[in-house]
Amino acid sequence: MDQESALIIIDFQKGLFGVFDTPYQDKELIETVKELIGKARLSDIPIFLVQHNGVGKDSPLSPNTDGWKIHPALKIEKEDIYIQKDHPDSFQDTQFEKELKSRGIRKLFIAGLQTEYCIDTTCRRAYSLGYEVILIENGHSTYDTEYLRAEQIINHHNQVLGSWFVTLKKSTEVIFTE
Repeated sequence: MDQESALIIIDFQKGLFGVFDTPYQDKELIETVKELIGKARLSDIPIFLVQHNGVGKDSPLSPNTDGWKIHPALKIEKEDIYIQKDHPDSFQDTQFEKELKSRGIRKLFIAGLQTEYCIDTTCRRAYSLGYEVILIENGHSTYDTEYLRAEQIINHHNQVLGSWFVTLKKSTEVIFTE
């Protein structure tokens, strides 16, 4: 068991799946994240579930609403650690770093939503704080925009983040005990 590792699942909330739009390759993403959780549990690796607190009653992620809840496809257990955030950066104004430090965690395996916002910002911040960051290259997603398709955004961020801030790994390559 690698006591220094943790699986970080960012914003995998019901409200981001089909309320306004569906993330790119949503079914594959759900299966990938479930696979990662299964591997983490087998290796006794802590799982952090980061939840975004949307602002306003029209937000699909307003706290304590159905959309704010973690996606029901994920099997959540009582020992999983919840972190709530109000910014794209999972560290900003949260207990995230305190929780990581208290467990001696130095290596973060990151997956979730949304590539160009919370995934990007959290990866860069984790790198700046000295964490070893492994971004699951097929474990994060986003939506098409007016300017770029989701696939382009994901590929761009994998290339940029992977050239400096993170190590990229496919979910099938992840072995938490290394």
